[in-house]
Amino acid sequence: DAANDAADAIARDRAKTVVNGIVARRFPGVTVAPVTDCIIDAASAREIVRIAGASVTGVTPEVAQEVVGIAQRPEAVQCIAANSLTLLGG
Repeated sequence: DAANDAADAIARDRAKTVVNGIVARRFPGVTVAPVTDCIIDAASAREIVRIAGASVTGVTPEVAQEVVGIAQRPEAVQCIAANSLTLLGG
């Protein structure tokens, strides 16, 4: 329903803010937005809510590690690789 969609959109938006910061710190020089989108798309709803919570409580090493772990999943790696090649004009 609309309320759940709105809550999901808010959680994804907050999670993106957290992931953007982690990606920028962990991978300097990388274009953050497409990498973040790949990580968010590869995350489960439960992971998104947990990561979004870090926008309020602060990013812990555990949250940062979770984000890096999601980034290493095959679907995230493929997405990041595809988007990186596109960004390089490939």
